[in-house]
Amino acid sequence: MGDFGVKVDRFLEVFIDKNGYVRVLDGLQNTLLIAITGLLIGIVIGTLIATVRVVPKYKTLPRVLNGICSFYVGLFRGTPMVVQLLVFYYVLLPILEVNMTGVQVSMMVFGLNSGAYISEIMRSGIQSVDPGQLEAGRAVGLSFHTSMIKIVIPQAVKNILPTLGNEFISLIKETSVVSFVGAADLYVAFSYIGSNSYEFMVPYLVMAVIYILMVMLISLLIRLMERRLKKSDRRN
Repeated sequence: MGDFGVKVDRFLEVFIDKNGYVRVLDGLQNTLLIAITGLLIGIVIGTLIATVRVVPKYKTLPRVLNGICSFYVGLFRGTPMVVQLLVFYYVLLPILEVNMTGVQVSMMVFGLNSGAYISEIMRSGIQSVDPGQLEAGRAVGLSFHTSMIKIVIPQAVKNILPTLGNEFISLIKETSVVSFVGAADLYVAFSYIGSNSYEFMVPYLVMAVIYILMVMLISLLIRLMERRLKKSDRRN
């Protein structure tokens, strides 16, 4: 127990006296920024791809777009997140001569990766909506796209809300790999504390607790949103 107390003292010395908490707060901010931005970009991309993939394939353009979307989904689902980060940061950006920070690249890659997964989630959500809803929209004179945006997709989002919550939790946990492109996340912050205290057990335990608390908070928010949606459905 005494040895553990020494480890805690070393951790607190770097965390408080040497302003390690500042790095932790910056890392937490970057972790949440990357995950939230990635989820929002993923929802937009995923919704567009899902819409393309459920459109009737009677014409050439929908078939071509469906092929492109299938390739996109296969590419991002078939390669690890860390590989995508490394390729974008160390290969594509130098070729394109584009300057982006590690955090910006991480937000973009997380969004593109999440879009591939959310497209499948959204597609299943759209298919779970009664086809009569779409037909009713078309019957009152709405176009296919307007019916999808105003009638089908809002109902699909309700159906897939828990799965979207799981996707957000996955993004939060996967931010631990952004250090490969120089982004300062929670892992980088606690590694700094461990390196300066010459002790990694306590910093990594605290980091694990922070991740667990974030996941618990997100899970709670998702449950609250589900309850509110169910209440609104009962009123209707």
